[in-house]
Amino acid sequence: MLSTDEFDSSELDMRFKHLAARRSTMVSVFVNIWLSTIQIIAGIVAGSQGLIADGLHSLSDLIADFVVLFANHQSQKAPDADHHYGHQRYENAASLAIGVLLLAVGLGMLWSAVRKVEQPDLIQEVKIIALWVALGALLAKELLFRYMLQIGKRVQSNMLIANAWHARSDAASSLVVAAGIGGNLLGYHILDPVAALVVGLMVVRMGWGFARDALHDLVDRAVDEKFLVEIRRALDDTPGLIGWHDLRTRKMGDLILVDVHLEIDGQLTIEEGHCIALDARNRVMMQPLVLNLMTHIDPVKPISQETSMTRSIT
Repeated sequence: MLSTDEFDSSELDMRFKHLAARRSTMVSVFVNIWLSTIQIIAGIVAGSQGLIADGLHSLSDLIADFVVLFANHQSQKAPDADHHYGHQRYENAASLAIGVLLLAVGLGMLWSAVRKVEQPDLIQEVKIIALWVALGALLAKELLFRYMLQIGKRVQSNMLIANAWHARSDAASSLVVAAGIGGNLLGYHILDPVAALVVGLMVVRMGWGFARDALHDLVDRAVDEKFLVEIRRALDDTPGLIGWHDLRTRKMGDLILVDVHLEIDGQLTIEEGHCIALDARNRVMMQPLVLNLMTHIDPVKPISQETSMTRSIT
């Protein structure tokens, strides 16, 4: 059983995580409001489809930020009669929503850019202001990415990390747009819609990755091998535990649920077996992301030392 101090520490960690998520996301909201407004207006004035596409990408970031804020709020709710394990999967659902949103925005960009490329005679020369806006957006998005990624890693939030890489995709798209605008100003007018086409492909790729990973988590994908090694080590180090089998894991938001069958000497009392199982549970629960460990005790007959030595010789 977890001590009161451990429980309080866990509660403080969760509160710190949600506070950090809210604060970093609000920073992203203000940055994306400013960027999307300036990019779209400047793109229309300067006649740059690439800059308009980048502005729409920033606008999709703004919508994604509100999705993250909603999921962060909902995931803080305590377990209730309908959600015995809490509401952590709101974060997985938010990542899925962000992925679908990016897919939709990216496909729209591709459609618009392809139509322009098919009619190169209608492409006009952009104005120099578009280049300065694109470069300013590139700097702002790269700084936002580094800030959000640092926060996401500090609080170990996959949702925040996903949103940070979304900001990095914006920085990369702004770089492509700046190059396309530069090419347009040098006389290669088709490079502006080509830049919009590349941005659309980047957004589609990023959206597909987020949606796929979130969907896997929602259908109980197991944790990676690196984390399984730590769980196995905790079980192997438990005194009195003869063995274990049927170890299963599934993700719930950024947290992990674990199930395992414990092999314990059948000649022990129920109380003694319970103490060993509880010790194994506490050792696994020391892993920072484990929300709960469900155990099932299997009574077994321990292998005698003589039998064990015979087997090792043969």
